[in-house]
Amino acid sequence: MDITKTPIRVKRALRKLGEDLCDARRRRYLPVKLVAARAGISRSTLSRIEKGDEGVGIVAYAKVLFVLGMIERLGDLADAKWDKIGLVLEAEKLPKRIRLPHEKRGE
Repeated sequence: MDITKTPIRVKRALRKLGEDLCDARRRRYLPVKLVAARAGISRSTLSRIEKGDEGVGIVAYAKVLFVLGMIERLGDLADAKWDKIGLVLEAEKLPKRIRLPHEKRGE
């Protein structure tokens, strides 16, 4: 696998995120120019975000989420409660039995 090539699933996720951000902006009746200005990015960068461009930094995506009032969702992306694989692996390591420590004899 070429490590420099972006996996298809990543491209799809970014494209969906961009489309969702575009829809959220439009539902709020906010023009591109205003959202870009409030986020401190150019209109062309916002356009690239709404297309799911993989070359745009995560900070720019975060600023748009903030402007749209959705920034708290970013903090939940890797939250343990959504980490199905991690939770399964953690559960596999749980002990089968838990024993109390032995008391010393004669005490």
